[in-house]
Amino acid sequence: QVQLVESGGGLVQPGGSLRLSCVASGTIISINAMRWYRQAPGNQRELVAGIYSDGGITYGDSVKGRFTISRDNAQNTAYLQMNSLKPEDTAVYYCNADVSPYMDFRIYEYWGQGTQVTVSS
Repeated sequence: QVQLVESGGGLVQPGGSLRLSCVASGTIISINAMRWYRQAPGNQRELVAGIYSDGGITYGDSVKGRFTISRDNAQNTAYLQMNSLKPEDTAVYYCNADVSPYMDFRIYEYWGQGTQVTVSS
């Protein structure tokens, strides 16, 4: 079984920074993609950023230029550096990954439990 565990959330003032981490553990043959999503109360879950095994990176329009996603393949870990945070960035941030846990290389999608990010003065 594959588990994703997020950390790094918390309370920060507007204009501040936070760094989220997502560690994938368990039986892992390969990780094809790791993504960050967020969901604010009353809103749908939205893609924040994604990083892919071919080196591709995507960002949601609302975070471009402020957030940076990175990945440590050796540690099966993804990071989300969040700068210039705004109150509207307040949400639960979820890690998502496409993982092949078996030698047949079938891809399964996994989700973490989420970490709360609150941007407020």
